[in-house]
Amino acid sequence: MNKKNICTACGTQYPDGSTFELCPICADDRQYIPESGQTWISGEGLADNYSVIANKLGDKLYELKITPAFAIGQRALLVLTPGGNILWDCIALLNEPIIELIKAKGGLKAIAFSHPHYYSNMNCWAETFNCPVYIHQSDEQWIFNKGNHISLWEGVEKELWDGIKIVNMGGHFPGSCILHVPFLSPGGAILLGDTFVVSLNKKHISAMYSYPNRVPLPLHEMRRLKKQMAHIPFDTMYGYAAGMNLHLNVKELFESSMERYV
Repeated sequence: MNKKNICTACGTQYPDGSTFELCPICADDRQYIPESGQTWISGEGLADNYSVIANKLGDKLYELKITPAFAIGQRALLVLTPGGNILWDCIALLNEPIIELIKAKGGLKAIAFSHPHYYSNMNCWAETFNCPVYIHQSDEQWIFNKGNHISLWEGVEKELWDGIKIVNMGGHFPGSCILHVPFLSPGGAILLGDTFVVSLNKKHISAMYSYPNRVPLPLHEMRRLKKQMAHIPFDTMYGYAAGMNLHLNVKELFESSMERYV
């Protein structure tokens, strides 16, 4: 627990005994090493200095976020379903209050990921709730802490239960995915990770190779993403961070945003 093996820039936890001087996730062009240099924190240090807030976004949806903001600042989204609960993406701190909250809601049937930036301490979550972790095969090279619960999948879609499915979109990473949950809204909801990102003014939606380094995707990729999304029913989107929730004219907003690129 005292081992400083969690990157403070992205929240990825590396195995005890790893010898990375720089976090491989952050050294990639899609993330960054802070100008002040690479720093690490232990799980104990994280638990001592941070906490987790759980906010109810709907009858069947909660967001979990670390406070004060840590690393990328993503949230995890807990989806409650009759067939079993699913956690979309992870945060780097799993503490007793959150464990008790999730257990009170029925535990976890699975964890699923949008992409490698949010793997964080996924093995800790999976071991605590004894559930599989679904990651697309195309992003296997970014799994530096491969626990027994990791389940790689291939193809475009992975059907889960209660109509939920993971959809591989590519773009940001080859294995970047979205989670389609049909019952979270009348027309279906999409949990984005940052496969797509909702702008701060909530008037635009973007997709990029690297968000922090402002590296765009090629035009042919934007066209492909636009075409693939046209076949998915939705009227609601939940982005990677708190507040990135869209409920009004969402399909039209997405289409007009993509038109800017293509």
